[in-house]
Amino acid sequence: MVTTRGRLGADDSTERGGSWEFDGADGVVLFVHGLGADPESARDQAYTARLGLAAATGAAEASDAPPVIGYSWASDVDWGPAKRTADANAVPLADWLAAWADGDGRPVHLFAHSLGARVAGGTLRELADRGRTDALASASLFGGAIPDESVAGDGRYGSAIGAVGAPVFNFHSRNDRVLGWAYRASDRTRAVGHGGIPDSATAPAGYADVDVTDSVADHYSYVEPGDGCLPRAVDRLGIG
Repeated sequence: MVTTRGRLGADDSTERGGSWEFDGADGVVLFVHGLGADPESARDQAYTARLGLAAATGAAEASDAPPVIGYSWASDVDWGPAKRTADANAVPLADWLAAWADGDGRPVHLFAHSLGARVAGGTLRELADRGRTDALASASLFGGAIPDESVAGDGRYGSAIGAVGAPVFNFHSRNDRVLGWAYRASDRTRAVGHGGIPDSATAPAGYADVDVTDSVADHYSYVEPGDGCLPRAVDRLGIG
């Protein structure tokens, strides 16, 4: 795990925890959770993503799947403060990715669930501003709780998506009632994780919508083993 809980604003905002045993891996997945996750839930969600990757890649054991690093941030607060905290995590996550690229160098595939998409979007902007097109191999949004127009070419994250040099996949489901109802009521926008980019918008280079309504039944199933959409992500990302 990598965490910024209680560390935002410090000289080194991220802290590494747990045992990292993936010396033989060709690359890693960095999983960013969404709203309402305490430290234990953040670990559980990252492990679920690894189980999902094991199932999607046909690995016999979770330990044979692509390794998953969980990114834990203080999202277990109300909606407004959580959005502000998500924005504040863009710099430390960009710092960590740049340090990984300079030190380890193996490809990093960023997986962001729900409000984690706001962390991811801000991080893409930060990386683009720094010219760090080497820091990510790809970024995937699963049930992204950000406005649908924010990923358009002229949207909040559009220019960064086009500049960062990594493909960005948006896995969205019409069955996601959390985004279709609760998110829309609280944020007064349509979520990109519910219906994708608006038909009237122009997508930036490198961006692709992936409709997974037929395989994702709710907001919490995107990376579940057997029930989610990770097989489609694996196919597109070429990991396994």
